[in-house]
Amino acid sequence: MGFRLFPEQASTISFEVDHLLYFLLAVAIFFTVLIFCAIIFFSIRYRRRSDRELPHAVHGGLPLEIAWSVIPFGLTMVMFTWGASVFFKESRPPDNAMQIYVVAKQWMWKLQHIEGQREINELHIPVGRPVRLTMTSEDVIHSFFVPAFRTKQDVLPGRYTTTWFQAVKPGKYHLFCAEYCGTKHSGMIGWIYAMEPRDYEAWLSGGRAMGSLAENGEKLFDDLACGNCHKPDGSGRCPNLVGLYGKNVQLASGAVVKADEAYIRESILQPTAKIVAGYQPLMPTFQGLVTEEGVLQLVEYIKSLGEKPGVPEGSGVTPALNREVPNTQATRPSNATSTPRNR
Repeated sequence: MGFRLFPEQASTISFEVDHLLYFLLAVAIFFTVLIFCAIIFFSIRYRRRSDRELPHAVHGGLPLEIAWSVIPFGLTMVMFTWGASVFFKESRPPDNAMQIYVVAKQWMWKLQHIEGQREINELHIPVGRPVRLTMTSEDVIHSFFVPAFRTKQDVLPGRYTTTWFQAVKPGKYHLFCAEYCGTKHSGMIGWIYAMEPRDYEAWLSGGRAMGSLAENGEKLFDDLACGNCHKPDGSGRCPNLVGLYGKNVQLASGAVVKADEAYIRESILQPTAKIVAGYQPLMPTFQGLVTEEGVLQLVEYIKSLGEKPGVPEGSGVTPALNREVPNTQATRPSNATSTPRNR
């Protein structure tokens, strides 16, 4: 492989990012050369030739002043509009994007597919399908950076960040941490394997998965008897979770928030941060007791709790919740997770 001035263009957004970069470089080079030449020309043309020579006074130059104000303004507006359009496109994953969860820690990347397959410092994805990453960190700030995809997103402790990309050709692409995260920061690297869809399906079916994220989240939910408080008919001490994801939630403060991944995560780790209207702050905090993988499993399970076909909306009846659960809350294990009880 020969020398490359820029990384390979391997995603749909990489072409747009590079075109914007080329434009910015062209403008910068043009004005650098123009200013450099103007300095040389004016220093020679208007040099002082004798001690008695005095410069002529110049009284205004309206066309010139308009030109050097309008032209830079127009160029900066083009840069802003173009850059904003690329930024918005990079910030909004398509609705049909496949979901992958990422947990960063010193000094590795832990990635998990919805189907249950887990990877460390590697990620297998299909070509031609958008991929949405929901990311968090167990310790310090990291940064998920794939040069060939032109994607770079900080991964922060205590919250979720998202990024997305769509590979356009099969290949093996570098994954880096682009934020200094400790003594072994340089070793926090990995690979993205972009595969043809049939090859990806073969890899997916051949992997060893211990149940999907939602299935593992359901097991945690049942083991902790969360259904004792989150009753499907809405009669429990805590809100019904069926159909919660994606809906607006009325808070006791009068505010309205959307029940997305970040809201559900906050409900588990900081349950008193946002209290649902009509409920008391009964749920204890699980900060420090819950692993990020466990939280992700519960989040994915709650996302999967849609209305059961043939059951009127709002009834809250689902196969997972429509059963009696023994009251074992007093003996919950300290290293397990729970679901939000005050949401």
